[in-house]
Amino acid sequence: MPVEFLSLVQQQSYGRYGDEPTLPQLERYFYLDDRERQLVNRRRGAHNRLGFALQLCTVRFLGTFLANPIDVPTGVASYLAKQLKISDISCLSDYIERSTTHREHAGEIQQLYGYRDFSEQPEHWRLVRWLYRRAWLSAERPSVLFDLTTARLVERKILLPGVTTLTRLIAHVRERASLRLERVLFQLPNSQQRESLLQLLVVSENSRVTLFDQLRKSPTRVSAPGLVSALNRLVIIRALEIDQLSLSRIPTARLQLLARTAAR
Repeated sequence: MPVEFLSLVQQQSYGRYGDEPTLPQLERYFYLDDRERQLVNRRRGAHNRLGFALQLCTVRFLGTFLANPIDVPTGVASYLAKQLKISDISCLSDYIERSTTHREHAGEIQQLYGYRDFSEQPEHWRLVRWLYRRAWLSAERPSVLFDLTTARLVERKILLPGVTTLTRLIAHVRERASLRLERVLFQLPNSQQRESLLQLLVVSENSRVTLFDQLRKSPTRVSAPGLVSALNRLVIIRALEIDQLSLSRIPTARLQLLARTAAR
């Protein structure tokens, strides 16, 4: 499964609360301004006001609505209750007694604040385009792309999809970028150079290994025969004229990755 490239921390923290938010996070995501207080205070009952406020701030912080809207750290509920002058946060248990209430609140928040579904166009197409450009130019690890994509979705008010949906998209886009690199690399040499490269992989009658395997091993003895062997090796490699290929179509990060792979 594509989700395998995620760390355990990434899987556990995706779309849910981990530790208690820090004070700067509380002040940024969980502070209710005058307009939001007016919106919250339209609800009847302390449990509905606090529950609505939790859903509003949760989607702002996490980028998604929780299946259980009161499954939040105690510090978050207390921080909001203090702003709403609610003395007892245990009233939240009443908020989930009627399941349709918190779903209606989530729908209202989504509409009022412009949150969009993950599959909604043209935003989904823009995301795929951004992700493909990033995967092609930067050659970043999939786990890094996952974090960057999650941050972008939260910033652009796009509700987070399931973790498998997002990892599959990232895996698919990275595969497309890899196929593009293969096509570019294949088009670089001319027909004669391609034939010469293929011949490196042929095992001749007088040898048990390919010429490619022979060229990979540099001379180890410091001697006249060793020097001659090194010069002959250089002549064969230069005859391929690989150094004359233009690599301008390949991003720098991709070239660096190819170089590291070759060095290994």
